[in-house]
Amino acid sequence: MANCHRNNVGNLVLGHHPTKNETVAGHFRLWNSLSASSLRRLIFDAVSCGASSRYHHRRHQDDDDDESTAISDASEEKRQQHKAKANARSEKLSDLLNMAEIEADAETKKKEEKLEELKRVVKELQEEEDLTKRREAAATVRLVAKEDLDVRGTLAMLGAIPPLVSMLDSQEPDSLVASLYALLNLGIGNDANKAAIVKVGSVEKMLKLIESPDDVNSSVSEAIVANFLGLSALDSNKPIIGSSAAIPFLVRTLQSLDNKSSSQAKQDALRALYNLSIFPANISFILETNLVPFLINSVGDMEVTERNLAILSNLVSTREGRKAISAVPDAFPILVDVLNWTDSSECQEKASYILMVMAHKSYGNKQAMIEAGIVSSLLELSLLGTTLAQKRASRILEILRVDKGKQVSGSYGGNLVATVSAPICGSSSSCAKLDGGGKECSEEEEDMMSEEKKAVKQLVQQSLQNNMRKIVKRANLPQDIVPSDHFKSLTSSSTSKSLPF
Repeated sequence: MANCHRNNVGNLVLGHHPTKNETVAGHFRLWNSLSASSLRRLIFDAVSCGASSRYHHRRHQDDDDDESTAISDASEEKRQQHKAKANARSEKLSDLLNMAEIEADAETKKKEEKLEELKRVVKELQEEEDLTKRREAAATVRLVAKEDLDVRGTLAMLGAIPPLVSMLDSQEPDSLVASLYALLNLGIGNDANKAAIVKVGSVEKMLKLIESPDDVNSSVSEAIVANFLGLSALDSNKPIIGSSAAIPFLVRTLQSLDNKSSSQAKQDALRALYNLSIFPANISFILETNLVPFLINSVGDMEVTERNLAILSNLVSTREGRKAISAVPDAFPILVDVLNWTDSSECQEKASYILMVMAHKSYGNKQAMIEAGIVSSLLELSLLGTTLAQKRASRILEILRVDKGKQVSGSYGGNLVATVSAPICGSSSSCAKLDGGGKECSEEEEDMMSEEKKAVKQLVQQSLQNNMRKIVKRANLPQDIVPSDHFKSLTSSSTSKSLPF
């Protein structure tokens, strides 16, 4: 390759290094011995050798440049792709923001339009000259306030309540119904509106509409009942409504026997009376009516029983209420029977509460409960009732058993019941003992028992007999399948240890 680069043709042909003298002669001989074609071939080869070397070097350099260019192009393409993605995300975010802004503007515009519409409605309510327009506006208020809590507050702030209440002076039934139900819907879930409706004198105007029950339109009457139900839910309204003539009106609606009042109106009246009975000062107004006998005698109707017992639970908190309940004939048998309603735990809990309070406050009530067969019902309730019912049943049993350290005893025949200060069972002198034959309560000990203890024993035996009769009855067995003498034999050996309470 070095010879090729030096283009030493003589060296290539002769293969040795000539001396200075030989050089001129050698060159001369070379040119003479080579033909023209051979010479041209040697020159071409020499020139081609050098050209190939330079071409090879340039090709490698071009390949490196091409590789660098390809890498650069790939990087540029990636940068362009990343930039395109960033631009796409930016455009998407911009679109979302624009869309949110458009929606917000649309929502704002919609609210503004709605507010203008409410202002127009309130303005129409205030036009006293045009009754038709006021009635239509009241119907609109009733509709828009039915399901929208925000609208109720907005309408009240715009001044819709006073003109609606003033419409109660009208004698036109359709206008009265529209205004009453508009007021009802404005008060739903809004205590401020409830207070405002009562404050502007709506209760007095409603009661004025029902002064003559025979002339009252049934739709108007039902709307008034519904309003009393809604307004009485607020504690500050309870004394105002209770001290008015609303309670007698609600009781009349509840006791309506001529079917003038719908079932819904009766339910609303009962619930309104419950709300009013929560406030203690209203109990005296309730007791002035004949509501208590109606509530007790209606126990058994499952549509109203639970609510009846709830009202009685409020009334029993006062002495007058307890007296009114105990004065109703068969009140205790009815309430005791509720304790056996195993499919209605709520009624059991409420009935047991009423009986517990009455047993705690009155000795006479205890005797009436015992005569009604409460002991066996309490024993069953203490085993099968809910946790709350079990606690109340146990408490009643404790009240019946011990009253300030004294044992309550009695007979089912209505004789005078005596009390003893010592527990019936717990000491060797008063408890029955087992002798060698396994017999309890020897004749000698029985002769030494006081008259009071004999009365207690008789009460225990009769209680056990009643329990067994109830068991036979619940088992759907004939009543004569077990003779009464057999009942006595089953309980004759019982002592005070079997005292069911």
